[in-house]
Amino acid sequence: MSDPTDPNDTPPETPAAPKPRKPRKPRAKAAMTDAAVLPETPAEPAVEEPVAEPEALPEEAPLEPAETELPEAVEAVPEAALSPAEPVTPRKPPIWKRPAWLIGAAAAVVLVIVLFASLFWSLPLSRALEPLTNSAIVLVAEDGSPIARRGSYKEAPIDVAKLPDYVPGAFISIEDRRFYSHMGVDPKAIARAVGRNAQAGGVSEGGSTITQQLAKNAFLSSDRNLRRKAQEAMIAVYLEARLTKKEILSRYLSSVYFGDGAFGLRAAARHYFGKQPEQLSIGEAAMLAGLVKAPSRLAPTNNIEGARERMRVVLGAMVETKTITQAQADAVGDVSPIEVQDKLPTGSYFADWALPQARAAIGARYGETIVKTTLDPEMQEKAERILNDYIARDGKVLNITQGALVAMRKDGRVVAMVGGRDYGSSQFNRADGARQPGSSFKLFVYLAALQSGMTSTSPILDTPVQVSGYMPKNHEGKYRDREVPLITAFAASSNVAAVRLAHDLGPAKVIKVARQLGVTEKIPDDLTMALGTGSMSLTRLTAAYASIAAGEYPIVAHGLDSFSKPKTTAYDPKVLLGMRDLLRSATHRGTGLEAAIPGAFGKTGTTQDYHDALFVGYVDDLVVGVWVGNDDNSSMNGVVGGGEPAKIWKAFMLAALGRQVAPTVEVDPMEDLGLSLEGEIGPDGLPLAPLTAAPPADPAPQPPNSGVPIAPPPPEPRP
Repeated sequence: MSDPTDPNDTPPETPAAPKPRKPRKPRAKAAMTDAAVLPETPAEPAVEEPVAEPEALPEEAPLEPAETELPEAVEAVPEAALSPAEPVTPRKPPIWKRPAWLIGAAAAVVLVIVLFASLFWSLPLSRALEPLTNSAIVLVAEDGSPIARRGSYKEAPIDVAKLPDYVPGAFISIEDRRFYSHMGVDPKAIARAVGRNAQAGGVSEGGSTITQQLAKNAFLSSDRNLRRKAQEAMIAVYLEARLTKKEILSRYLSSVYFGDGAFGLRAAARHYFGKQPEQLSIGEAAMLAGLVKAPSRLAPTNNIEGARERMRVVLGAMVETKTITQAQADAVGDVSPIEVQDKLPTGSYFADWALPQARAAIGARYGETIVKTTLDPEMQEKAERILNDYIARDGKVLNITQGALVAMRKDGRVVAMVGGRDYGSSQFNRADGARQPGSSFKLFVYLAALQSGMTSTSPILDTPVQVSGYMPKNHEGKYRDREVPLITAFAASSNVAAVRLAHDLGPAKVIKVARQLGVTEKIPDDLTMALGTGSMSLTRLTAAYASIAAGEYPIVAHGLDSFSKPKTTAYDPKVLLGMRDLLRSATHRGTGLEAAIPGAFGKTGTTQDYHDALFVGYVDDLVVGVWVGNDDNSSMNGVVGGGEPAKIWKAFMLAALGRQVAPTVEVDPMEDLGLSLEGEIGPDGLPLAPLTAAPPADPAPQPPNSGVPIAPPPPEPRP
């Protein structure tokens, strides 16, 4: 045994140190890598030694590694490649160094998630409890008599905790038996509905839960498509996460539709049974629950047998779900709704026109609101009768099929409105529809002239004219061929005079006057506007004439008794007096002679080719506008504003004022103007031919066909 302390003494069992190896070629790296993954094996068989023998080796003679001569080759081998437990994993670059498209896609996904979350979170959960914007309104006339009932009926929300158990139980039994177990969507119900619809070859059954119905009623449309159903399901799940089951059921019963315009259980209980929902019987609750499937078809006021049959189905479902016993179901007799009072008419031309004003005034409300209007039932009846009588009598000969009449006080309160001959056959309101006003638009032209400093006696040429390539013509080509006073041109409705005025003043001034008087429709900015080529409603035109009667502008036509009068501006007294003189001359000595009654002021209007004919005017504080024509815009048979419209206007005005016969006009309305009527306007209201020289003191006998020729009718110069 060798001495372990002797450095020159080497144990025979220890193998000799290997000789230094020459460096290998670069291929050694791959060979070394392959060797590194093999299990290590000693070059020679191991010699059994006592356990303590390795500790006796001298410290100053440590063992040299087998690969001492290959440090460079080993250095080149990655450390990870030397261990099979640690595979090579490339390091990911930081986010800001990744491709731009990848960063954009990730940002888009995050944005969509945030957007959806914010949209769901911002959903107004109480929308189903809010009152309707189209709540029920009962319009009554100025004397309190009902005119029409419009809108849907919805009462205050309900709380299911305060209802008898069988009331909500009836709805759950027939609409959603697993209401308390699902999370907004019921897969079993959907699968069942798909199967039955496939068997029926169409939609015969739905799979929506009560929560889905609430989502649809409160937030979505009633369209049937996959997109809407997907939205419905998503919102339903969200509602289930945000609300309790009782809250969901309360909102559902407060907003579901029950037919006859009744929304919500409280409104339905009052409408059909005259009760509060807390007082409903088992049969009444079952009947109301049965209406949800087809409210319009099964409403007991229209289909009592269908409602009772559906009620029996609901009672059976309530027994199956143990909401009630079979004995309770058998005890239910024939349930009947309360007797419906005489139904109010749902429509009229005036009601259609006044309803938006009422909506704006009351806003969204629960229940039913009574709104007082300005309508005078007696005047309304007279207006309808007179308009229809004249068209029935003369319409076939004159080719008139439709007409309209609007009557208002000088403050704009509409007391009668006829929008056509029969509301049942046509709901289009011709009193509020846009048609050309023709020569009745000349009110604005002459007002602009008076406001510019002219007077009723200021001269204007009544001769053919061409302005910027435009050549207006008087009716039947008749002209004075000289200057005439404004009052004469207005009374005779001279087109060339009106165009000359509009040219001299500028169309902008005329349009400004029309806007000041409340005209909001588009007005042509060329000279044709002087002849009423821009369309406007008869109601708005009549309100403009009412401003002359009132002495202030603008006058706003309105149908509510509670209307708040806007700020107005008083006319200049000279302008107002001059305009009234013009309107009086047109009615008593001009184209509107057929409408002449004491105190009448007005103007005729006829459009090209006799498409429209109008007369608008007033007596005292009653202002009336009349239009006749055809819906297809076909020409009438020579009808002018001074013909049928003036006759209808006069007949209605006499009836409204309580006058049976129009007395003879005693005062000449032009006498105070100092104007010679000879050679100006003939007895038929049309201008006479101009007098070229004064007649001799003793005129010689005239041939039979000589003398001053009088223009033939019709009495209305048109554009």
